[in-house]
Amino acid sequence: MELILASNNQKKLKELQQILTTMGHTVLSQQEAGLDFIVEETGKTFLANARLKAEAVVKATGRAAIADDSGLEVEALNGDPGVDSAYYGGEACKTDADRTRFLLQNMERESNRKARFVSAIVCVFPDGSSIEAMGDVAGEILTEPRGDGGFGYDPVFYVPETGLTFAEMPAEMKHSLSHRGRALQKFKEKWETNNVIK
Repeated sequence: MELILASNNQKKLKELQQILTTMGHTVLSQQEAGLDFIVEETGKTFLANARLKAEAVVKATGRAAIADDSGLEVEALNGDPGVDSAYYGGEACKTDADRTRFLLQNMERESNRKARFVSAIVCVFPDGSSIEAMGDVAGEILTEPRGDGGFGYDPVFYVPETGLTFAEMPAEMKHSLSHRGRALQKFKEKWETNNVIK
């Protein structure tokens, strides 16, 4: 099925396309769908923000849309940056590297490095029905970046059982372990259970 990804993030688009293509879906970017807007993420949870984004695209196009809202929750920072992961540090942090440096600065005196990535997937159909799925993965925050793959906080998110950060993992390995990969697997199971044909 053809789905429009409710995001302008090209790296997220690539990752979702890689995973969803194996499930038999075609994923279009907002740009490919003729959309040029950014949805204000005013929700208090990852699921709420994913739903806001997907519903906005369905309203604008009348076609099925899928959205991911994800972020990093750090135990020593009381769950921050959380839903604000993409805007962590405010105007002073304009890039992934800026936000990662800001995170490491805030973690300098912390011995508890436990963290988790969380992903919420929401697919909304033109008839108003939807499928929701959540996924997460536990890890630790390193004191400095490692690896040049992935995006966001991937270079400092270390998964102990693999000995690698997300940024050091081959794409297939990351997809099998990541919060987004796990959320999409649950999404696939719900899709198949509901025999969705839209």
